[in-house]
Amino acid sequence: QVQLVESGGGLVQAGGSLRLSCAASGIIFRLNAMGWYRQAPGKQRELVSAITSGGITNYADSVKGRFTISKDNAKNTMYLQMNSLTSEDTAVYYCNVGRGIVGGTYLPTNYWGQGTQVTVSS
Repeated sequence: QVQLVESGGGLVQAGGSLRLSCAASGIIFRLNAMGWYRQAPGKQRELVSAITSGGITNYADSVKGRFTISKDNAKNTMYLQMNSLTSEDTAVYYCNVGRGIVGGTYLPTNYWGQGTQVTVSS
């Protein structure tokens, strides 16, 4: 079955960096779009960034220029490099297998990881 395992979260000071990883199994990783979402306390889950099977990326306006999404097909792993972190980035971050990006819109599936907590102290 599909399994997504996030790692790399933690506590970091404002201005710092973290790199999240999402290890996938049970899918043909290189053929799938993938996405990173986050959910802060009391807020809805939101899409942070997505990447197509061909490497096309998109980002939420709030993270453009600070976050970089990438994937290593040989390792079946997706990454999110997060720089210049602020307290607004504090959330649980989830990875998702997608059906693609159509018209600039990421199309998620119901396959989610368990999440990894990112806490940015100011």
